[in-house]
Amino acid sequence: MKKKLIACMLCLAMAFSMTACGGDSKDTKDAGGDAKEADESGSDVDYIKDKGTLVIGITEFEPMDYKDDSGEWVGFDADMAKLVADELGVEAEFVVIDWDTKIMELDSKNIDVVWNGMTLTSEVTSAMECTNAYCNNAQVVVVPEDKKDAELAELTFAVEAGSAGEAAANDKQYNMNSVASQADALMEVKSGTSDAAVIDLLMAGAMIGEGTSYEDLIYTEELTTEEYGVGCRKGSDLAEFINGIFKAAYGDGRMMEIAETYGVQEAVVEQ
Repeated sequence: MKKKLIACMLCLAMAFSMTACGGDSKDTKDAGGDAKEADESGSDVDYIKDKGTLVIGITEFEPMDYKDDSGEWVGFDADMAKLVADELGVEAEFVVIDWDTKIMELDSKNIDVVWNGMTLTSEVTSAMECTNAYCNNAQVVVVPEDKKDAELAELTFAVEAGSAGEAAANDKQYNMNSVASQADALMEVKSGTSDAAVIDLLMAGAMIGEGTSYEDLIYTEELTTEEYGVGCRKGSDLAEFINGIFKAAYGDGRMMEIAETYGVQEAVVEQ
């Protein structure tokens, strides 16, 4: 009888011990598993809120994303991205990417959005969940003033790899040198390494001509017209969230106020 009583007590002790261990495992999961659960839920909005950062993939592109004298990323796109980060309750983190691999960077979650004057091409809209258009733009030919009357077919163009400018130059069957960014394309023309460049109209308006570092460069021809959008992961709920911020910020004047700071107010699309 005594042996049976001792055996029962041992069984109860073991059962209590296993229950306690199970409780510790659940507490550990609750403490560290929020971000993972948000990720598995399929909501990018929840995923970004839980990790505390909105990681924005960019290239240096004035007036959309560029560094001011203090080294802070500013520009129309940068300031709008900061606005969205504030609405999410997270920090905005800017990461310079290779524009030609932007889709891979997004899908691998190295970044959360592609937000850098991105043209809404069929390739982009098929690979990403994109926001509504927020700016109008065009691809333009930039040349030194002494080449303004040159035959374009005889020139060598610098173009950003993977960009709408590269696609436009390719459609025209221009001779091309692919470079890492539109800023590099302008440097190629200034140095004489390339005869001309194809870049965004908004960038040309901000970076070439009188009062800029490229005073002897002009743009001569619009090759395309296009619209900018923000790219999120395919199927992401973040694109619709950003659309809501766009609509509210356009309605209360914040979007136009930011646009006027960078001289792009004429390009803003009504939301």
